[in-house]
Amino acid sequence: MTTSLAPATLKTGHVGLGVTDLNRSLPFYARVLGLETLAEGKDDSRRWAFLGRDGEILVALWQQSQEGFATATAGLHHLSFQVNTLDEIAATEAVLRELDTEFVHDGVVAHAEGAASGGIFFKDPDGIRLEVYVPTGAEGAPAPAGQEPTCGFF
Repeated sequence: MTTSLAPATLKTGHVGLGVTDLNRSLPFYARVLGLETLAEGKDDSRRWAFLGRDGEILVALWQQSQEGFATATAGLHHLSFQVNTLDEIAATEAVLRELDTEFVHDGVVAHAEGAASGGIFFKDPDGIRLEVYVPTGAEGAPAPAGQEPTCGFF
């Protein structure tokens, strides 16, 4: 008989991302997502930063990658952030456009045909795929992948 020792409570903690240039990534995540640097390692051979809000770490950046994000290798598919309103998405999109960020889809898209949830899909300076979405309010937005999850193959 197999006994399950799964934790009674479980939630996602922070997400660690490998980046090529911390000096480029820090201002991007601060400006686009409003994350503040909670801690930072400044040793040239071991650069890192913990980013978050209200003292809670949401993203850890590790400057240890030699190349940008590659979809052909196993690992992170995309990182998603939930907001409460389409106005928040519009404000985020405006900042991204000012930064000349690469978008995966143009504007707000639904997570699937008929879905109430949806958002914007874009790439950070290293090509890491990111999403900012609302759980409701995106009814009627285009669904680029039809019934398949929009955040699936992009």
